Amino acid sequence: MISPGPTRPDPRLSRRALFKAVTVGALAAGPLAACSSGGNSTGTIDFYQSKPEVIGYFDKVVAQYEAESGQSIRHDSSTSLVASFVRDRPHDVLLQNYLLDFATFLKRGVLTDLADLPGANTIDPSVQALVGQYTDVNQTGLIPYSITAAGVIYNKQLFEANNVKVPTTWTELIAACETFKSKKVTPFYMTFKDGWTIKQGVFDYLSGSGMNVFDFFTKLKAAGTNVQSGSETSFAGAFKPSVDKMLQLSSYANSNAATRGYTDGNAAFAAGEAAMYFQGPWAIGEVGKISPKLQVGTFALPATDNPADTRVRVNLDLGLAIPRGAAHLQQARQFASFLMTPEIIEKYNSDNLAYSPVKGSTTKVDERIAGLAPYVKSGRFYQGAGTYFSPTIPLENYLQEALISRDGKALLTKLDNDWRRLAQRST
Repeated sequence: MISPGPTRPDPRLSRRALFKAVTVGALAAGPLAACSSGGNSTGTIDFYQSKPEVIGYFDKVVAQYEAESGQSIRHDSSTSLVASFVRDRPHDVLLQNYLLDFATFLKRGVLTDLADLPGANTIDPSVQALVGQYTDVNQTGLIPYSITAAGVIYNKQLFEANNVKVPTTWTELIAACETFKSKKVTPFYMTFKDGWTIKQGVFDYLSGSGMNVFDFFTKLKAAGTNVQSGSETSFAGAFKPSVDKMLQLSSYANSNAATRGYTDGNAAFAAGEAAMYFQGPWAIGEVGKISPKLQVGTFALPATDNPADTRVRVNLDLGLAIPRGAAHLQQARQFASFLMTPEIIEKYNSDNLAYSPVKGSTTKVDERIAGLAPYVKSGRFYQGAGTYFSPTIPLENYLQEALISRDGKALLTKLDNDWRRLAQRST
């Protein structure tokens, strides 16, 4: 939830009024600005965003802002954020993919509180709450800017030609797989060679629709080293149904899945080699480049026979933040407020097969991801189980081994043992 703060400027302010409002707010925060150190001292704002594929979009945004405000901006997408903080020369404005590692910046208190930034109060509270799932810091240090929702991509022509409807329950999903199999159509295209595609795909989808992921990891962290294998607060206990179903679905995959990676999957699915594909919207664009006429849709993977259990996996694909050590806090707030204006944030999400985090957004959703829209708009979403793992636990390698060996028990035992060792080191 957005933390309480001073009265916020009306998000419908004109740009001129918006610049003035932010300037007054920055001056009121004088002591914070005065304690800023390092950074760029040339008067140019350092703006970092983490997605190379949208450099062109933000280059245009920067050019528009420079023309309207007279402020110079350096747009960067390659510098190491960690290195910039270590050198005490952080960027002024950040648009960064928000995952467990970025939450470290919030925990360490190196980001400014943006609760009173124009536009902050327009964010849907259920989306803002996702920030707190990786850290319990009670501060609006990061504002969600873009949500990507990932589900099952499906070939509409193959579904129609084989008289298969989009499944809404686990039983219907298995029935669909059996129908495709009987018609000599590969039900799922899978790519075990790239472990991340398993983690963010079938593993995250099944666990997210089969259990409360955030609740599980909250209890797991609280239990520390006292986790009992096989209990509901253990991987062996809580994840067994999901892993069993993951192995079951993998039996409907392409026979060469072990040697195929992400780019192979995009090419094969674009060529009509399978009915369904576990990927996010980033793959839809790649598939479209290969086969522009292919008709695709998306649906949330059901993991039970109760449609009400189904959820969709989401990422905070971009989050807006301003470091405390920024050299130009006042100018940074002005530019950040510009980025939050409806015509900028809504167009970005519309152009990039993403969802707007703004409550009540009426921006048209691309029909290729429209199947996930009801879940996003109603807050029926989760951050994938795979995103809660420390890099010290080789989850992707474990998943590859499990799918090739078809030994789910070994996978869950390794996860319980590794998590227990991690908890011991942490204490």
